[in-house]
Amino acid sequence: MIGVFDSGHGGLTVMRELVARFPQRQFVYLGDHRNAPYGDKNGAEIVKLTGDACGTLFAMGCKLVIMACNTATAVAGRKLQQEWLEPNWPGRKLLGIIAPTVETATQTPWHVKEPVFPQKYNNDTIALFATSATVSSGVYETEIHKRCPRVQVVAQPCSKLVPLLESGSPREVLEQAVQEYVGALLSKVEKQPEWAILGCTHYPLVADLFRAALPAKTRIANQPKLIANALEDYLSRHGDLAGQAGPALYYTTGRVQEVRRVASSLLGEDIFFELVETTTPPVKAA
Repeated sequence: MIGVFDSGHGGLTVMRELVARFPQRQFVYLGDHRNAPYGDKNGAEIVKLTGDACGTLFAMGCKLVIMACNTATAVAGRKLQQEWLEPNWPGRKLLGIIAPTVETATQTPWHVKEPVFPQKYNNDTIALFATSATVSSGVYETEIHKRCPRVQVVAQPCSKLVPLLESGSPREVLEQAVQEYVGALLSKVEKQPEWAILGCTHYPLVADLFRAALPAKTRIANQPKLIANALEDYLSRHGDLAGQAGPALYYTTGRVQEVRRVASSLLGEDIFFELVETTTPPVKAA
């Protein structure tokens, strides 16, 4: 089994893409709705909650867990991979969402850590829309500038958007929020962005609103498809992760009926969740 983790409903956009792309695999989704959103929490909280959730998926039998959450990946991913995973879950794999996004925006493989021709001459503007925690981490700016030092990365925290989506807010309210954030970012740049990174897996749920608000020439990085592409490549290189087909499973730490109602409204399909408690080996504070 392959686990997919997010702090709430956003990772369902990734889950949907993966289930469609890999019918021969079984995926298990865990949304930590009880503690959502993560974007306004401190680093130690995010590390602890992410470790608990990923550990729960490993305990269910997942050999690989995808952190389909930009905030979790940006704040907790490296610490969990380097300090927590092997001592507690030897042989398991933990992947994040930022690497395939940076690869697309820079057109440079993740393993390349320094500028190469012609990317080193790239002076594009990249817009980043993300949670406050992801923006504060600076991870996108750091990783993009390693590969394309002349690119201008302009970040816009969208602090209200995830809570609005998680609460099932009306379409017109979401549209107003997206227009506000896009307008704020565009006021900070001298030229139109070539790329817009929707740096939260909740945001594909309103990708059409971003598309309408952004300049026509701005390309949008579609994270669910990027993650599916990256997973396809990863599985081709790791034969030890052979799996088998099975029904997609959905778990939540929140109120099951409310989570189901909002998820079904956002994705336009009925999704059945089961309640789960996240109790795993402890994560050291950040």
